[in-house]
Amino acid sequence: MSAPASPLSHETIIKDSWSRCRAFGLSHQSAPAFDQLPAERIAQLLESQHALVQTTHQEVLPYYENILSNSNCLIMLADNQGQVLTSWGTQRFIEPSLARGFSAGASWLEHCSGTNAIGTALACEQAVHIEHDEHFLKANRFMTGSAAPIFDAERRVIAVLDVSSDSYLPPSHTLGMVKMMSQTVENRLILNLFEGRHFQLTFNTGLNNLDSQWAGLLIFDESGQVLSANRRADNLLGISLSRVGIESLFKVSLLELLNQPEGLPFALQAAGRNRFHCLLKRPRQMPIQARVFAEAPARPSPTNTDAISLNTLHFGDSRVEKAVRQAERLLEKDIPLLIHGETGVGKEVFVKALHQASSRSKQAFIAVNCAAIPAELVESELFGYEKGAFTGANQKGSIGLIRKADKGTLFLDEIGDMPLPTQARLLRVLQERCVQPVGSSELFPVDIRIISATNRSLREQVQLGRFREDLYYRIGGLTLELPPLRERSDKQALFKRIWEQHRESGQWAGLSREVQELFERHPWPGNLRQVSSVMQVALAMAEEQPIRAEHLPDDFFVDLDMEPAASHEPPGDIALEDSADLHRQLKAVGGNISLLARRLGVSRNTLYKRLRQQED
Repeated sequence: MSAPASPLSHETIIKDSWSRCRAFGLSHQSAPAFDQLPAERIAQLLESQHALVQTTHQEVLPYYENILSNSNCLIMLADNQGQVLTSWGTQRFIEPSLARGFSAGASWLEHCSGTNAIGTALACEQAVHIEHDEHFLKANRFMTGSAAPIFDAERRVIAVLDVSSDSYLPPSHTLGMVKMMSQTVENRLILNLFEGRHFQLTFNTGLNNLDSQWAGLLIFDESGQVLSANRRADNLLGISLSRVGIESLFKVSLLELLNQPEGLPFALQAAGRNRFHCLLKRPRQMPIQARVFAEAPARPSPTNTDAISLNTLHFGDSRVEKAVRQAERLLEKDIPLLIHGETGVGKEVFVKALHQASSRSKQAFIAVNCAAIPAELVESELFGYEKGAFTGANQKGSIGLIRKADKGTLFLDEIGDMPLPTQARLLRVLQERCVQPVGSSELFPVDIRIISATNRSLREQVQLGRFREDLYYRIGGLTLELPPLRERSDKQALFKRIWEQHRESGQWAGLSREVQELFERHPWPGNLRQVSSVMQVALAMAEEQPIRAEHLPDDFFVDLDMEPAASHEPPGDIALEDSADLHRQLKAVGGNISLLARRLGVSRNTLYKRLRQQED
C-alpha cells in the first residue's frame, strides 16, 4: 500500500503538455493528424471494446439526457490510445475540416493532436480542463474540453471520457461533471466484474452520500482479501489499495464485519482515526465459512435520532448541560451557533435536538457535510443554479440546499473544509439573506437558521489563511464546545442509553460489571459514534446473555492497549496450564486481558474461559 499520488496543478499540466508537443516536433500552426484508422480496423476496435461502450452508454445516458437538452456540447469516449469509440450529443459546433477527428477511430493523443482534453488526460492520468487558448494547435482553439481517465479494477487506464464545446465551459462545473461520469463508469465496471460473487463494502463520510458514485467501494472475498477498490476508496483511506486484507484497513475483525446486517448502515473506524458510514452487500452464493459467519442474529437499526430532545443529550455532565442551556436561550434569536468538538461527539444529534425544540421544528432541517461534496460541485449544490448555467446543469435548474432550508434550519457540518471561494459566497448569503444561483442574476430571499460545526480550530485555520476571518465571526455568534466522551462525567448513563437504543425487544440482559469497568477506562477516540458501533457488535455476539468482555470487538482492546500498562515487569515464562497464577498475572498487567493473552500466546476468549473456570 502507498499513498495516492498528488494531482498536478493545472499550470503544470499545460506547461508539461506544451513541452511534450514541441518535443514531438509540433508547432502552433501544425494541423491535427488524428491518425484515422481504416474501416476494417475501426470495426475490430469497436468489437473489442463493445463491453466498455455498452457500460459507458448505460451510465452516461442519464447525464446525457440532462446535459444535451440545453448544452451545445459533445461527450466522447476514447480508449487508452486516445482513439474515439463513440459519442453522444451534437457535432454542429465542430469545424467541418476537423469533423473526421470526432468520428470513431480518430486519435487524440498529443503527438498527433497536440494539447487537448483527451490526450492530455491520458498523458498525466488525471482529469483536466483545456481552455480555448490552452490547446497547443491553433486549429483546435475553437473549443474547450474537460476529460477524465477511466481506470479498471487493476488501476490501469482503459479509457477516457470527454465533454467538449465551442462555448465557454466553467472549468469547475464541467470538470466536476466529467469526474462524476468517469467515477460512475469505473464503479459499474468493478461491479460487473465481481458483483454477486464476493462481498461488497460501500463507505463514505456521511449517511446521506452512501449511495452516491463518490462513495468508496471495496470488493473482498470470504478470507477478507480485498480484490478490487475504486479510486474514491483510495482517497478516503489515504492509501493506494492493492491486494490487502480488509482487517488491515479497518479496526474490525473479519467475523465482526461479516456479521453486519445487510442493507443497514453501520460505522467502522479506519486504521487511522477516520470513521465512516458503511453498507455491506453479501454475495448471492456465499461460501460455507462466510455463510456460517452471517448466521448471527440481525442487529437492530439505530434508534432514530430525530426523537432525541435537548433534555436527553446529557445525564448530569456539567459541560454538556451548560452548552444545552446556552443554546436554549438562543433558540428563537437570530444569532448563529458554531458547535466545536471531536469527531463522533454528537454534533449533528445536538443540532437536530435544537431544531426540534425551536419554532422551526415543522420546517426543513437540511444537513450539509461540507467535506463530502466534491469541491467542483459545492457551489451549485449549496446555492443552486439556473437551467443551462453550465455543462451538466439539469434542464429545470436546481434551487440548492440553502433555499431548501428556507423557513427551517441549515446545518453546515465540517465547515472548516469549505473551499475559500464558496466561503465568500456563503458570507454574502448570511449578510444579505439572499441567494444568487449559479448562472443567474436574480436574488432569492431566504429565512434560515444557520448552525455550523467543526472538529478543527477555525481560529487556527483563519491564521493559516484557510478560512475567512469575516466568515468566522459571522458564523460564530456563540461557540459551544461539546466535550469528548472520555472527559464526560455521565459516561455510565450514556452507555446505558446507547444499550437501550440498540438492543432488540427480547434482549434484557445488560452490561456485565467487567464491561462497565472496561467502558469506564476506555479512551473512546471515536466518542459516542464508537460506543454505538461497539454496542451493536456486542449485542449481536451476546444474544440474550449479559455483554461480557469476550463479546467486544478486537479494536476495542487495541485502544485500551494504547494506555500505559500498570506494570512494566518482564512477562516471564508462564504456561496457561498454571491457572493458579493467572489472576496474579492479570493484576500485574493492570487487568489488561488483551495484553496478557498476547504474552501467553493464546486468544482472549481462551483466557476468559480459563479465568471463569477458576471462578466456578
